[in-house]
Amino acid sequence: MVLRHRLTVVRLGLALCMGVAAAQPARTLPEKLPDAEFWRLVSEMSEQNGHFPSDNLVSNELTYQWVIPALQRRWAGGRAYLGVGPDQNFTYLAALEPSIAFIVDIRRDNLRLQLLYKALIETSPTRGVFLSRLFSRAAPPSVTVDESAAALLEAFREVAPSQDLFLETLAVVRAHLIVQHGFGLTPEDLSGIEYVLSAFLYAGPSLAYANTGRMTRYPSYQDLMAATDEVGVARSYLASEDLYGRLRSLQVRNLIVPVVGDFAGPKALRQVGEYLHAHRAVVGTIYTSNVEQYLFQYGTWKAYYDVLAHSRE
Repeated sequence: MVLRHRLTVVRLGLALCMGVAAAQPARTLPEKLPDAEFWRLVSEMSEQNGHFPSDNLVSNELTYQWVIPALQRRWAGGRAYLGVGPDQNFTYLAALEPSIAFIVDIRRDNLRLQLLYKALIETSPTRGVFLSRLFSRAAPPSVTVDESAAALLEAFREVAPSQDLFLETLAVVRAHLIVQHGFGLTPEDLSGIEYVLSAFLYAGPSLAYANTGRMTRYPSYQDLMAATDEVGVARSYLASEDLYGRLRSLQVRNLIVPVVGDFAGPKALRQVGEYLHAHRAVVGTIYTSNVEQYLFQYGTWKAYYDVLAHSRE
């Protein structure tokens, strides 16, 4: 699965970059989306909630950083990013710094996860504060801004979770999304956000794809953040304050837009394409994880190809 993932990103990401090399970078995308416009895009582009057989709170693919050097060599400023799934997208976004990013996933639970991350990142000026809120654990006194991701996660693993900090963080997240941003979250959305935060409360840095931590074959959140590329360079969005800051800048400016949608569905990807076309934006990278596995399994791959073809016209 890991190797398949790596080849998928190379195939789609690099091929797409090279295919549009002659196009001009986007010049009409906004530097920042107003809150109302961000929520309009989320709401109007989204399809109905779909099914996936896992919570998928973290990735299960440890080598996803390996393609970053090749992507960076072919990347040009002003391009857009399209991805799927949970927070592995953030590592690509910190590395590429696109003009805008759309994260399209079949589950509304992924949108809720993305909104939780958005609130936590926007209200956390450093990696230490972010992890303290994500894990509902007090920041270890030894943590500094120069820590590696590996050292940072290991330090948090030794701290006990706090129910009081969990409730405090949950209140901050709700106020930030509803009061500060004015997003129209439903009771089910708020419940879903609480569920994700509670998963990190109980599992901490050991949270894994199967939600059972290090005793499975899946990498934990700690493993994923401490991972490196093929030659040992740490590139996760928590590898440094600089990379985290790049990601935070995109979040603060509302430029990471989560959308509920099937890659072969009737609306989500088409409307993303129409928005980008209207702004003369070039898509530099599409991260699909193993979505193609399901497209071929259910015989819907042609609909996805049709969307891509339509978006390039």
